[in-house]
Amino acid sequence: MASNVETLIRGAVVKGIGKVADFNRKRLPRPTDAHPFLTGIHEPMTEELTLEGLRVEGEIPAGLTGRYLRNGPNPAIAPDPASYHWFTGAGMVHGIRIEGGKADWYRNRWIRGSEACEALGEDLPPGPRADRNDAPNTNVVGLAGRTFAIVEAGGKPVELDYELNTIAHNPFDGTLVGAYTAHPHHDPVTDEVHAITYRGDEPNKVWHVVMDSNAHVIREEAVAVSDGPSVHDCAITENYALVFDLPVTFSMKMLLAGYRFPYAWNDAHPARVGLLPRKGSGDSIVWVPVEPCYVFHPANAYETADGKVIVDVVAHETMFAESKRGPDSQKSRMERWTIDPVAGTTTRTVIHDHAQEFPRYDERLTTKPYRYAYSIALPDGENVEWALAETRLFKHDLGSGSTAIHDFGPGRHPGEFVFVPRSESSAEDDGWLIGLVVNMNDETTALVILNADNFTGSPQAVVHLPHRVPPGFHGNWVAD
Repeated sequence: MASNVETLIRGAVVKGIGKVADFNRKRLPRPTDAHPFLTGIHEPMTEELTLEGLRVEGEIPAGLTGRYLRNGPNPAIAPDPASYHWFTGAGMVHGIRIEGGKADWYRNRWIRGSEACEALGEDLPPGPRADRNDAPNTNVVGLAGRTFAIVEAGGKPVELDYELNTIAHNPFDGTLVGAYTAHPHHDPVTDEVHAITYRGDEPNKVWHVVMDSNAHVIREEAVAVSDGPSVHDCAITENYALVFDLPVTFSMKMLLAGYRFPYAWNDAHPARVGLLPRKGSGDSIVWVPVEPCYVFHPANAYETADGKVIVDVVAHETMFAESKRGPDSQKSRMERWTIDPVAGTTTRTVIHDHAQEFPRYDERLTTKPYRYAYSIALPDGENVEWALAETRLFKHDLGSGSTAIHDFGPGRHPGEFVFVPRSESSAEDDGWLIGLVVNMNDETTALVILNADNFTGSPQAVVHLPHRVPPGFHGNWVAD
């Protein structure tokens, strides 16, 4: 009974706060400039397309059969630029299907949440939905032969069919009780999928969520925190799930003022990394302090023979410190963190000192030592909302300490690139890097396939799209 009463009280409080936020949203100051995440390269698409028989330059590897998928914010109804935040736009998934050296089709489809269904005049799909975040806009993944669009902060997964149409709002066949994330991590040894999740209305907890090989949840273990931290991603080692509890936290002031994304830099919140035993209770976590910074995305993590944990991350000096429209940071860089749970220290070492984001690696090596990480460059040295105006892709050789650069040329802006091995047994660098590149010279887009072991060379293949695909967040290769 107590839990039911608590749920009723929380629901009433949330509704009341929502009404205040809705009222104040109409009173926000009108912007005096163009919204950077609604214009230019970020201008949303206004229709769903199906294009077949795509033009290919070069030769698509015969070993690629499947879909390259990417998710990102794309409002279905024109938002109010005074309150719009890039992280809150309705999700739209883009996909390119490849087989037999050909690019069969491109499709883009809105996730059928309340906004898209209203705009398109459609009924809502079945299944439990989040109140304010029912069109996951951050990642799209293949799990147990199925396709799911996912998001953090309490949003529920949405299942899509092969052609990217929404099937249902599906919390993994009813096995997920609480929140989920945009960043699950597959352990190739155990075949489990691990995540750290959080919810805006539960500021004193995060959860370690584990799924089995059938994409069914087998663990939701709560971990005590404070201030409502935004835990965008996690990392896993053989024995631990890593919790990045850093100084971006829930802001009731921003929520009540009417801002759509109520998280902000918080100098008073201690920065720390938690080492949670993968099968341990929440109170068995070991917290290790780190200098204040923010991490959206780690690359890989693993343990050393002497009991330390190594994790490579893109670290931002601050985040959401000024902008209320999207991510902002004056400086980010690729770093290696060496976490010593016995000494209680985290040592930060710079791998590459240029602003960057979206690190990826050969995910067959998750939890194990590895050599290569790939990331995209960001504009450096300015406190800017992410224009994604850089033209370069980085390849970090963690063994030699060198960084190779692939420059796509003026006006051509890459998004996240994912590594795909040539075979299950191929070496770490023996494969392809696949991602979308927007050409703002003519507002077209290309799916580019690079040879990872000839990183600075010409692409293996380029699949041409006749329109601009707005920069989204995360993409994945989902083999058939």
